Amino acid sequence: MSRKVSMMLRIILALILIIFGLNKFANFLPAPSLTGEAVEFWSALDNAGYFTILGVLEIFAGILLLSNKWIGIALVLVASLAANFLIFHINYDLANSVPAILVTILTIALIYGNWGRFRSLL
Repeated sequence: MSRKVSMMLRIILALILIIFGLNKFANFLPAPSLTGEAVEFWSALDNAGYFTILGVLEIFAGILLLSNKWIGIALVLVASLAANFLIFHINYDLANSVPAILVTILTIALIYGNWGRFRSLL
């Protein structure tokens, strides 16, 4: 993957993470309309303070990606976040899964493009 493509994907992913992370605190994006078990699960996560932690992690990972520092750590963090996003949307909210799928695809592409940083983990 070329450096320019990798940089573009990294910036797009970072902006998505920062915007959705900031939304956890400022609520400037409309909340998804959930029903049934999804509402119960969402409420439990909200009551436990999960979204505050999630927002901080999203912003932190986005800043790391934007600053081009510790990309490997940022991508490992984002991969775990992306897995959680996908699991939630597959189980409870498949209709609104596009952002989760986009974050996952961008993360996989960036891990592939930075595979040299992860070889020592194998």
